Amino acid sequence: MGKQAFDEIHGAPGQVGARPELAELHRWLDDTPPDELRRRQYSAETTFRQLGITFAVYGESEASERIIPFDIVPRVFLADEWRRLSEGLIERVEAINAFLVDIYGERRILKEGVLPADLIFGNAQFRPEVAGIRPPHDVWAHICGIDLVRTGPNDFFVLEDNARTPSGVSYMLENREAMVRLCPELFSRFRVAAVDSYPDMLLETMRSVTPRGGGQNPICVVLTPGHYNSAYYEHSFLADSMGIELVEAADLVVDDDIVYMRTIAGRVKVDVIYRRVDDDYLDPLVFRPDSLLGVPGLIAAYAAGNVAIINAPGNGIADDKAIYSYMPDIVKFYSGSSPKLPNVETWRCREPQALRYVLDHLEELVVKLVDGSGGYGMLVGPTASKAEIERFRAALIAEPQRYIAQPTLALSTVPTLADSGLCPRHVDFRPFVLTGSQGVRVVPGGLTRVALREGSLVVNSSQGGGTKDSFVLMESPHDGMVQSLDGMTQSIGEMTQSLDGAR
Repeated sequence: MGKQAFDEIHGAPGQVGARPELAELHRWLDDTPPDELRRRQYSAETTFRQLGITFAVYGESEASERIIPFDIVPRVFLADEWRRLSEGLIERVEAINAFLVDIYGERRILKEGVLPADLIFGNAQFRPEVAGIRPPHDVWAHICGIDLVRTGPNDFFVLEDNARTPSGVSYMLENREAMVRLCPELFSRFRVAAVDSYPDMLLETMRSVTPRGGGQNPICVVLTPGHYNSAYYEHSFLADSMGIELVEAADLVVDDDIVYMRTIAGRVKVDVIYRRVDDDYLDPLVFRPDSLLGVPGLIAAYAAGNVAIINAPGNGIADDKAIYSYMPDIVKFYSGSSPKLPNVETWRCREPQALRYVLDHLEELVVKLVDGSGGYGMLVGPTASKAEIERFRAALIAEPQRYIAQPTLALSTVPTLADSGLCPRHVDFRPFVLTGSQGVRVVPGGLTRVALREGSLVVNSSQGGGTKDSFVLMESPHDGMVQSLDGMTQSIGEMTQSLDGAR
Protein backbone atom coordinates (compact mmCIF):
# COMPACT_ATOMS: atom_id res chain seq x y z
CA MET A 1 0.00 0.00 0.00
CA GLY A 2 2.93 2.29 0.60
CA LYS A 3 1.42 5.22 2.46
CA GLN A 4 0.67 4.58 6.14
CA ALA A 5 -2.92 5.22 7.20
CA PHE A 6 -4.19 7.90 9.58
CA ASP A 7 -5.57 6.32 12.76
CA GLU A 8 -8.67 8.11 14.02
CA ILE A 9 -7.87 7.52 17.69
CA HIS A 10 -4.08 7.48 17.75
CA GLY A 11 -3.61 10.18 15.13
CA ALA A 12 -1.18 10.58 12.27
CA PRO A 13 1.63 8.05 11.71
CA GLY A 14 4.45 8.73 14.15
CA GLN A 15 2.27 10.70 16.57
CA VAL A 16 2.93 9.83 20.22
CA GLY A 17 -0.18 8.99 22.27
CA ALA A 18 -3.82 9.43 21.37
CA ARG A 19 -5.40 12.41 19.63
CA PRO A 20 -5.92 14.81 22.57
CA GLU A 21 -9.68 15.09 22.01
CA LEU A 22 -10.01 11.30 22.27
CA ALA A 23 -7.66 10.66 25.17
CA GLU A 24 -10.61 9.48 27.27
CA LEU A 25 -11.42 6.75 24.75
CA HIS A 26 -7.79 5.73 24.66
CA ARG A 27 -7.83 5.42 28.48
CA TRP A 28 -10.98 3.29 28.30
CA LEU A 29 -9.25 0.94 25.89
CA ASP A 30 -6.20 0.75 28.15
CA ASP A 31 -8.32 0.14 31.26
CA THR A 32 -10.60 -2.53 29.78
CA PRO A 33 -8.90 -5.93 29.42
CA PRO A 34 -9.14 -7.51 25.95
CA ASP A 35 -10.97 -10.51 27.42
CA GLU A 36 -13.66 -8.19 28.80
CA LEU A 37 -13.99 -6.41 25.44
CA ARG A 38 -14.28 -9.80 23.78
CA ARG A 39 -16.96 -10.93 26.26
CA ARG A 40 -19.03 -7.81 25.57
CA GLN A 41 -18.63 -8.17 21.83
CA TYR A 42 -19.71 -11.80 21.97
CA SER A 43 -22.76 -10.80 24.02
CA ALA A 44 -23.76 -8.26 21.36
CA GLU A 45 -23.40 -10.73 18.51
CA THR A 46 -25.38 -13.36 20.46
CA THR A 47 -28.22 -10.85 20.86
CA PHE A 48 -28.10 -9.99 17.16
CA ARG A 49 -28.34 -13.67 16.29
CA GLN A 50 -31.29 -14.18 18.64
CA LEU A 51 -33.10 -11.21 17.12
CA GLY A 52 -32.49 -12.49 13.60
CA ILE A 53 -30.35 -9.53 12.55
CA THR A 54 -28.86 -11.22 9.51
CA PHE A 55 -28.14 -10.57 5.86
CA ALA A 56 -28.32 -13.05 3.01
CA VAL A 57 -25.24 -14.14 1.09
CA TYR A 58 -26.27 -15.11 -2.43
CA GLY A 59 -24.52 -17.73 -4.50
CA GLU A 60 -23.10 -19.74 -1.62
CA SER A 61 -24.06 -23.32 -0.86
CA GLU A 62 -23.79 -22.97 2.89
CA ALA A 63 -24.36 -20.34 5.58
CA SER A 64 -26.62 -18.21 3.40
CA GLU A 65 -27.82 -16.24 6.44
CA ARG A 66 -25.20 -14.52 8.58
CA ILE A 67 -24.97 -11.81 11.16
CA ILE A 68 -22.75 -8.88 10.26
CA PRO A 69 -19.80 -9.02 12.68
CA PHE A 70 -19.95 -6.24 15.29
CA ASP A 71 -16.88 -4.55 16.77
CA ILE A 72 -17.03 -3.18 20.31
CA VAL A 73 -14.65 -0.22 19.78
CA PRO A 74 -16.68 2.81 18.62
CA ARG A 75 -15.70 5.23 15.92
CA VAL A 76 -15.86 8.87 17.11
CA PHE A 77 -16.58 12.11 15.23
CA LEU A 78 -15.83 15.41 16.97
CA ALA A 79 -18.51 18.12 16.95
CA ASP A 80 -16.65 20.40 14.53
CA GLU A 81 -15.89 17.46 12.19
CA TRP A 82 -19.57 16.57 12.14
CA ARG A 83 -20.64 20.14 11.48
CA ARG A 84 -18.44 20.30 8.38
CA LEU A 85 -19.59 16.89 7.18
CA SER A 86 -23.26 17.82 7.66
CA GLU A 87 -22.88 21.00 5.62
CA GLY A 88 -21.29 19.03 2.78
CA LEU A 89 -23.87 16.25 2.94
CA ILE A 90 -26.80 18.67 2.82
CA GLU A 91 -25.26 20.47 -0.16
CA ARG A 92 -24.69 17.19 -2.00
CA VAL A 93 -28.17 15.77 -1.39
CA GLU A 94 -29.78 19.06 -2.44
CA ALA A 95 -27.79 18.81 -5.68
CA ILE A 96 -28.86 15.18 -6.18
CA ASN A 97 -32.51 16.20 -5.84
CA ALA A 98 -32.05 19.16 -8.19
CA PHE A 99 -30.34 16.89 -10.71
CA LEU A 100 -33.21 14.36 -10.63
CA VAL A 101 -35.84 17.09 -10.98
CA ASP A 102 -33.93 18.46 -13.96
CA ILE A 103 -33.01 15.22 -15.74
CA TYR A 104 -36.61 13.99 -15.68
CA GLY A 105 -37.88 17.48 -16.54
CA GLU A 106 -36.28 20.36 -18.46
CA ARG A 107 -32.79 18.78 -18.73
CA ARG A 108 -30.96 22.10 -18.50
CA ILE A 109 -27.77 20.35 -17.43
CA LEU A 110 -27.69 18.50 -20.76
CA LYS A 111 -28.65 21.53 -22.82
CA GLU A 112 -25.75 23.48 -21.30
CA GLY A 113 -23.29 20.67 -22.01
CA VAL A 114 -22.29 19.89 -18.42
CA LEU A 115 -22.94 16.17 -18.94
CA PRO A 116 -22.85 14.20 -22.21
CA ALA A 117 -26.40 13.21 -23.17
CA ASP A 118 -25.49 9.60 -23.94
CA LEU A 119 -24.36 9.14 -20.35
CA ILE A 120 -27.99 9.65 -19.35
CA PHE A 121 -30.03 8.22 -22.22
CA GLY A 122 -27.75 5.22 -22.71
CA ASN A 123 -27.77 4.40 -18.99
CA ALA A 124 -29.83 1.45 -17.79
CA GLN A 125 -30.65 3.35 -14.60
CA PHE A 126 -32.37 6.16 -16.49
CA ARG A 127 -36.11 5.45 -16.55
CA PRO A 128 -37.85 7.25 -19.46
CA GLU A 129 -41.11 5.78 -18.14
CA VAL A 130 -41.15 8.35 -15.31
CA ALA A 131 -39.91 11.35 -17.32
CA GLY A 132 -42.30 14.24 -16.88
CA ILE A 133 -43.77 12.89 -13.64
CA ARG A 134 -43.44 15.26 -10.68
CA PRO A 135 -43.30 13.46 -7.33
CA PRO A 136 -45.18 15.08 -4.44
CA HIS A 137 -43.39 18.24 -3.25
CA ASP A 138 -40.73 17.67 -5.98
CA VAL A 139 -38.71 15.42 -3.67
CA TRP A 140 -37.01 12.53 -5.49
CA ALA A 141 -34.29 11.33 -3.12
CA HIS A 142 -35.98 11.13 0.28
CA ILE A 143 -33.39 8.80 1.85
CA CYS A 144 -29.74 8.95 0.81
CA GLY A 145 -26.76 7.04 2.11
CA ILE A 146 -23.59 8.91 1.13
CA ASP A 147 -20.51 6.72 1.54
CA LEU A 148 -17.50 8.62 2.87
CA VAL A 149 -13.85 7.76 3.38
CA ARG A 150 -11.21 9.57 5.39
CA THR A 151 -7.49 9.82 4.69
CA GLY A 152 -6.33 12.40 7.23
CA PRO A 153 -7.39 14.64 10.13
CA ASN A 154 -9.44 16.94 7.86
CA ASP A 155 -9.56 14.92 4.65
CA PHE A 156 -12.98 13.42 3.90
CA PHE A 157 -14.06 12.26 0.43
CA VAL A 158 -17.31 10.96 -1.02
CA LEU A 159 -16.75 7.43 -2.28
CA GLU A 160 -20.22 6.91 -3.75
CA ASP A 161 -23.82 8.09 -3.54
CA ASN A 162 -26.67 5.72 -2.68
CA ALA A 163 -30.01 7.20 -3.72
CA ARG A 164 -32.01 4.10 -4.64
CA THR A 165 -32.69 1.99 -1.56
CA PRO A 166 -29.73 2.58 0.80
CA SER A 167 -29.57 -0.05 3.52
CA GLY A 168 -27.79 -0.33 6.86
CA VAL A 169 -29.76 1.98 9.13
CA SER A 170 -31.04 -0.91 11.26
CA TYR A 171 -27.44 -1.86 12.05
CA MET A 172 -26.76 1.74 13.08
CA LEU A 173 -29.65 1.56 15.55
CA GLU A 174 -28.95 -1.93 16.87
CA ASN A 175 -25.24 -1.18 17.27
CA ARG A 176 -26.14 1.79 19.47
CA GLU A 177 -28.53 -0.25 21.61
CA ALA A 178 -25.78 -2.82 22.11
CA MET A 179 -23.22 -0.17 23.10
CA VAL A 180 -25.58 1.46 25.60
CA ARG A 181 -26.28 -1.91 27.19
CA LEU A 182 -22.72 -3.26 27.18
CA CYS A 183 -20.55 -0.13 27.54
CA PRO A 184 -22.65 2.33 29.58
CA GLU A 185 -19.53 3.95 31.04
CA LEU A 186 -18.67 5.42 27.64
CA PHE A 187 -21.90 7.44 27.63
CA SER A 188 -20.95 9.04 30.95
CA ARG A 189 -17.52 9.99 29.58
CA PHE A 190 -18.80 11.35 26.24
CA ARG A 191 -21.83 13.39 25.23
CA VAL A 192 -23.05 11.38 22.29
CA ALA A 193 -25.80 12.45 19.89
CA ALA A 194 -28.73 10.03 19.95
CA VAL A 195 -29.69 8.10 16.83
CA ASP A 196 -32.75 6.33 18.22
CA SER A 197 -35.03 9.06 16.85
CA TYR A 198 -34.35 7.90 13.26
CA PRO A 199 -37.65 5.98 12.86
CA ASP A 200 -39.54 9.08 14.02
CA MET A 201 -37.55 11.25 11.60
CA LEU A 202 -38.23 8.81 8.77
CA LEU A 203 -41.96 8.66 9.49
CA GLU A 204 -42.10 12.45 9.68
CA THR A 205 -40.32 12.63 6.31
CA MET A 206 -42.79 10.15 4.79
CA ARG A 207 -45.81 12.03 6.11
CA SER A 208 -44.39 15.35 4.93
CA VAL A 209 -44.56 14.25 1.28
CA THR A 210 -48.12 12.97 1.40
CA PRO A 211 -49.89 13.81 -1.86
CA ARG A 212 -52.64 16.39 -1.88
CA GLY A 213 -55.83 14.96 -0.41
CA GLY A 214 -53.95 12.58 1.86
CA GLY A 215 -55.72 13.86 4.95
CA GLN A 216 -54.48 14.52 8.47
CA ASN A 217 -53.48 10.90 9.14
CA PRO A 218 -51.84 9.61 5.96
CA ILE A 219 -51.40 5.86 5.64
CA CYS A 220 -47.75 4.94 5.17
CA VAL A 221 -46.37 1.45 4.46
CA VAL A 222 -43.04 -0.27 3.83
CA LEU A 223 -43.06 -2.39 0.65
CA THR A 224 -40.67 -5.37 0.86
CA PRO A 225 -39.80 -8.00 -1.76
CA GLY A 226 -40.25 -10.59 1.02
CA HIS A 227 -38.31 -12.49 3.63
CA TYR A 228 -35.82 -13.91 1.14
CA ASN A 229 -34.39 -10.43 0.50
CA SER A 230 -30.96 -9.76 2.03
CA ALA A 231 -32.24 -6.69 3.90
CA TYR A 232 -35.58 -8.15 5.03
CA TYR A 233 -34.69 -7.75 8.71
CA GLU A 234 -34.25 -4.03 8.14
CA HIS A 235 -37.58 -3.72 6.31
CA SER A 236 -39.36 -5.43 9.20
CA PHE A 237 -37.42 -3.50 11.82
CA LEU A 238 -38.23 -0.10 10.33
CA ALA A 239 -41.93 -0.84 9.80
CA ASP A 240 -42.19 -2.07 13.38
CA SER A 241 -40.25 0.92 14.77
CA MET A 242 -42.46 3.40 12.88
CA GLY A 243 -45.65 1.58 13.79
CA ILE A 244 -46.71 1.12 10.16
CA GLU A 245 -47.53 -1.92 8.05
CA LEU A 246 -44.92 -4.05 6.28
CA VAL A 247 -46.51 -5.16 3.01
CA GLU A 248 -45.68 -7.28 0.01
CA ALA A 249 -47.05 -6.85 -3.50
CA ALA A 250 -50.00 -9.17 -2.85
CA ASP A 251 -51.14 -6.88 -0.01
CA LEU A 252 -51.63 -3.91 -2.36
CA VAL A 253 -54.03 -3.33 -5.22
CA VAL A 254 -54.50 -0.35 -7.55
CA ASP A 255 -58.04 0.65 -8.50
CA ASP A 256 -58.81 3.75 -10.58
CA ASP A 257 -55.22 5.00 -10.04
CA ILE A 258 -55.50 4.76 -6.25
CA VAL A 259 -53.41 2.34 -4.17
CA TYR A 260 -55.23 0.30 -1.54
CA MET A 261 -53.98 -2.07 1.14
CA ARG A 262 -55.96 -5.24 1.69
CA THR A 263 -56.86 -5.75 5.35
CA ILE A 264 -59.27 -8.04 7.19
CA ALA A 265 -61.54 -4.99 7.61
CA GLY A 266 -61.50 -4.21 3.89
CA ARG A 267 -59.47 -1.93 1.64
CA VAL A 268 -57.52 1.01 3.10
CA LYS A 269 -56.19 3.81 0.87
CA VAL A 270 -52.39 4.10 0.94
CA ASP A 271 -50.77 7.55 0.68
CA VAL A 272 -47.01 6.91 1.01
CA ILE A 273 -44.96 3.81 0.13
CA TYR A 274 -41.39 3.37 1.34
CA ARG A 275 -40.39 0.84 -1.29
CA ARG A 276 -37.49 -1.54 -0.86
CA VAL A 277 -38.14 -3.09 -4.29
CA ASP A 278 -35.86 -2.16 -7.20
CA ASP A 279 -37.29 -0.22 -10.15
CA ASP A 280 -37.17 -3.24 -12.47
CA TYR A 281 -39.62 -5.14 -10.27
CA LEU A 282 -41.80 -2.28 -9.01
CA ASP A 283 -44.67 -2.44 -11.52
CA PRO A 284 -44.98 -5.27 -14.09
CA LEU A 285 -47.16 -3.09 -16.30
CA VAL A 286 -44.32 -0.59 -16.77
CA PHE A 287 -41.02 -2.35 -16.07
CA ARG A 288 -40.36 -6.12 -16.05
CA PRO A 289 -43.60 -7.89 -17.00
CA ASP A 290 -42.49 -11.08 -15.26
CA SER A 291 -42.10 -9.41 -11.86
CA LEU A 292 -44.05 -10.99 -9.01
CA LEU A 293 -42.65 -8.48 -6.52
CA GLY A 294 -44.33 -5.37 -7.87
CA VAL A 295 -47.80 -3.86 -7.87
CA PRO A 296 -49.59 -3.62 -11.24
CA GLY A 297 -50.71 -0.04 -11.85
CA LEU A 298 -48.48 1.50 -9.17
CA ILE A 299 -46.70 3.86 -11.60
CA ALA A 300 -50.04 5.04 -13.02
CA ALA A 301 -51.20 5.89 -9.48
CA TYR A 302 -47.89 7.66 -8.88
CA ALA A 303 -48.16 9.62 -12.15
CA ALA A 304 -51.69 10.67 -11.20
CA GLY A 305 -50.34 12.19 -7.99
CA ASN A 306 -52.25 9.83 -5.72
CA VAL A 307 -49.33 8.17 -3.95
CA ALA A 308 -45.80 9.11 -2.94
CA ILE A 309 -43.05 6.54 -3.53
CA ILE A 310 -39.93 6.76 -1.40
CA ASN A 311 -37.38 6.82 -2.98
CA ALA A 312 -38.88 7.94 -6.28
CA PRO A 313 -38.59 5.55 -9.26
CA GLY A 314 -35.69 6.52 -11.52
CA ASN A 315 -33.34 7.54 -8.71
CA GLY A 316 -30.72 5.02 -9.79
CA ILE A 317 -29.33 7.46 -12.35
CA ALA A 318 -28.10 9.63 -9.46
CA ASP A 319 -25.99 6.91 -7.85
CA ASP A 320 -24.55 5.40 -11.00
CA LYS A 321 -20.75 5.55 -10.63
CA ALA A 322 -20.28 7.20 -14.04
CA ILE A 323 -22.62 9.99 -12.91
CA TYR A 324 -20.74 10.11 -9.60
CA SER A 325 -17.62 11.15 -11.50
CA TYR A 326 -19.49 14.29 -12.60
CA MET A 327 -20.88 15.14 -9.16
CA PRO A 328 -18.48 18.07 -8.56
CA ASP A 329 -19.80 19.62 -11.80
CA ILE A 330 -23.39 18.74 -10.86
CA VAL A 331 -23.06 20.35 -7.41
CA LYS A 332 -21.53 23.48 -8.93
CA PHE A 333 -24.20 23.66 -11.65
CA TYR A 334 -27.09 23.65 -9.17
CA SER A 335 -25.51 25.39 -6.15
CA GLY A 336 -23.20 27.86 -7.88
CA SER A 337 -20.20 26.86 -5.74
CA SER A 338 -17.60 24.12 -5.55
CA PRO A 339 -18.62 21.12 -3.40
CA LYS A 340 -17.69 21.15 0.26
CA LEU A 341 -17.19 17.38 0.14
CA PRO A 342 -14.90 16.40 -2.76
CA ASN A 343 -15.01 13.20 -4.77
CA VAL A 344 -12.23 10.67 -4.85
CA GLU A 345 -10.21 11.27 -8.03
CA THR A 346 -11.90 9.21 -10.75
CA TRP A 347 -10.95 8.10 -14.26
CA ARG A 348 -13.87 7.47 -16.63
CA CYS A 349 -12.78 4.51 -18.71
CA ARG A 350 -15.22 5.50 -21.47
CA GLU A 351 -12.75 8.32 -22.29
CA PRO A 352 -9.80 7.05 -24.39
CA GLN A 353 -7.11 8.98 -22.53
CA ALA A 354 -8.40 7.84 -19.15
CA LEU A 355 -8.62 4.25 -20.40
CA ARG A 356 -4.99 4.30 -21.52
CA TYR A 357 -3.91 5.54 -18.08
CA VAL A 358 -5.96 2.90 -16.27
CA LEU A 359 -4.64 0.06 -18.45
CA ASP A 360 -1.07 1.23 -17.77
CA HIS A 361 -1.64 1.42 -13.98
CA LEU A 362 -4.01 -1.44 -13.17
CA GLU A 363 -1.69 -2.74 -10.42
CA GLU A 364 -2.12 0.57 -8.53
CA LEU A 365 -5.84 1.33 -8.98
CA VAL A 366 -9.28 0.28 -7.81
CA VAL A 367 -11.54 -0.47 -10.79
CA LYS A 368 -15.34 -0.63 -10.38
CA LEU A 369 -18.39 -1.39 -12.48
CA VAL A 370 -20.43 1.78 -12.87
CA ASP A 371 -23.56 -0.10 -11.74
CA GLY A 372 -21.85 -2.46 -9.28
CA SER A 373 -22.54 -2.69 -5.55
CA GLY A 374 -21.67 -4.76 -2.50
CA GLY A 375 -17.99 -5.02 -3.36
CA TYR A 376 -18.74 -7.20 -6.40
CA GLY A 377 -17.32 -6.51 -9.87
CA MET A 378 -14.36 -4.65 -8.38
CA LEU A 379 -10.59 -4.94 -8.76
CA VAL A 380 -8.24 -3.77 -5.99
CA GLY A 381 -5.03 -3.62 -7.99
CA PRO A 382 -2.40 -3.74 -5.21
CA THR A 383 -3.88 -6.94 -3.72
CA ALA A 384 -5.05 -8.62 -6.93
CA SER A 385 -3.40 -11.61 -8.59
CA LYS A 386 -1.89 -11.33 -12.05
CA ALA A 387 -4.75 -13.44 -13.40
CA GLU A 388 -7.36 -11.08 -11.90
CA ILE A 389 -5.57 -8.06 -13.35
CA GLU A 390 -5.45 -9.61 -16.81
CA ARG A 391 -9.12 -10.57 -16.59
CA PHE A 392 -10.02 -6.96 -15.80
CA ARG A 393 -7.73 -5.71 -18.54
CA ALA A 394 -9.68 -7.75 -21.08
CA ALA A 395 -13.01 -6.56 -19.67
CA LEU A 396 -11.90 -2.92 -19.82
CA ILE A 397 -10.79 -3.22 -23.42
CA ALA A 398 -14.05 -4.94 -24.40
CA GLU A 399 -16.48 -2.60 -22.57
CA PRO A 400 -14.64 0.46 -21.20
CA GLN A 401 -17.88 2.43 -20.69
CA ARG A 402 -18.89 0.01 -17.92
CA TYR A 403 -15.98 0.96 -15.64
CA ILE A 404 -14.42 3.73 -13.61
CA ALA A 405 -11.10 3.65 -11.78
CA GLN A 406 -9.82 5.38 -8.66
CA PRO A 407 -6.52 5.56 -6.78
CA THR A 408 -5.98 3.11 -3.94
CA LEU A 409 -6.41 5.38 -0.93
CA ALA A 410 -4.83 4.91 2.47
CA LEU A 411 -8.19 4.74 4.25
CA SER A 412 -8.19 5.78 7.88
CA THR A 413 -8.14 3.08 10.56
CA VAL A 414 -9.83 2.60 13.92
CA PRO A 415 -8.64 0.13 16.59
CA THR A 416 -10.61 -3.10 16.18
CA LEU A 417 -10.75 -6.22 18.31
CA ALA A 418 -8.98 -9.08 16.52
CA ASP A 419 -7.86 -12.51 17.76
CA SER A 420 -4.50 -11.03 18.72
CA GLY A 421 -6.00 -8.00 20.49
CA LEU A 422 -6.64 -4.46 19.33
CA CYS A 423 -5.37 -3.85 15.79
CA PRO A 424 -5.91 -1.05 13.24
CA ARG A 425 -8.49 -1.86 10.58
CA HIS A 426 -9.66 0.29 7.66
CA VAL A 427 -13.14 1.86 7.81
CA ASP A 428 -15.61 3.77 5.70
CA PHE A 429 -18.81 5.54 6.75
CA ARG A 430 -22.40 5.77 5.54
CA PRO A 431 -24.36 8.67 7.07
CA PHE A 432 -28.09 8.84 6.30
CA VAL A 433 -29.71 12.00 4.96
CA LEU A 434 -33.49 12.54 4.91
CA THR A 435 -35.29 14.97 2.61
CA GLY A 436 -38.96 15.88 2.89
CA SER A 437 -41.08 18.94 2.37
CA GLN A 438 -39.47 20.29 5.56
CA GLY A 439 -35.99 20.29 3.99
CA VAL A 440 -32.83 18.19 4.39
CA ARG A 441 -31.71 16.65 7.68
CA VAL A 442 -28.63 14.59 8.53
CA VAL A 443 -29.01 11.83 11.11
CA PRO A 444 -26.34 12.48 13.81
CA GLY A 445 -24.57 9.16 13.35
CA GLY A 446 -24.38 6.50 10.70
CA LEU A 447 -23.02 3.12 9.75
CA THR A 448 -19.29 2.59 10.11
CA ARG A 449 -18.18 -0.45 8.15
CA VAL A 450 -14.85 -2.05 8.98
CA ALA A 451 -12.61 -4.35 6.94
CA LEU A 452 -11.91 -7.11 9.45
CA ARG A 453 -9.11 -8.74 7.48
CA GLU A 454 -5.68 -7.22 8.05
CA GLY A 455 -4.73 -4.82 5.26
CA SER A 456 -8.06 -5.22 3.45
CA LEU A 457 -9.79 -2.14 2.03
CA VAL A 458 -13.07 -3.94 1.26
CA VAL A 459 -15.56 -3.20 4.04
CA ASN A 460 -18.76 -4.67 2.52
CA SER A 461 -20.55 -7.23 4.66
CA SER A 462 -20.83 -9.55 1.66
CA GLN A 463 -17.03 -9.47 1.45
CA GLY A 464 -16.35 -10.23 5.12
CA GLY A 465 -16.64 -6.74 6.62
CA GLY A 466 -18.15 -5.79 9.97
CA THR A 467 -19.70 -2.75 11.64
CA LYS A 468 -19.00 -0.35 14.50
CA ASP A 469 -21.12 2.16 16.38
CA SER A 470 -20.47 5.75 15.29
CA PHE A 471 -20.36 8.36 18.06
CA VAL A 472 -21.07 11.98 17.11
CA LEU A 473 -19.93 14.15 20.01
CA MET A 474 -21.92 17.21 20.99
CA GLU A 475 -20.45 20.49 22.19
CA SER A 476 -23.34 21.79 24.27
CA PRO A 477 -25.28 19.98 27.00
CA HIS A 478 -28.37 21.88 25.78
CA ASP A 479 -28.18 20.66 22.20
CA GLY A 480 -31.36 18.65 22.46
CA MET A 481 -30.22 15.38 20.85
CA VAL A 482 -27.74 14.28 23.51
CA GLN A 483 -27.70 10.75 24.79
CA SER A 484 -26.84 10.31 28.47
CA LEU A 485 -27.29 7.61 31.05
CA ASP A 486 -29.78 9.75 32.99
CA GLY A 487 -31.78 10.89 29.97
CA MET A 488 -32.57 8.94 26.84
CA THR A 489 -31.15 5.57 27.83
CA GLN A 490 -32.82 3.04 30.05
CA SER A 491 -31.23 0.97 32.77
CA ILE A 492 -29.31 -2.07 31.63
CA GLY A 493 -32.13 -4.32 32.78
CA GLU A 494 -34.77 -2.30 30.93
CA MET A 495 -32.64 -2.19 27.79
CA THR A 496 -32.20 -5.96 27.84
CA GLN A 497 -35.94 -6.39 28.23
CA SER A 498 -36.63 -4.04 25.33
CA LEU A 499 -34.17 -5.91 23.11
CA ASP A 500 -35.93 -9.18 23.87
CA GLY A 501 -39.44 -7.86 23.42
CA ALA A 502 -39.28 -5.08 20.84
CA ARG A 503 -39.45 -7.42 17.88
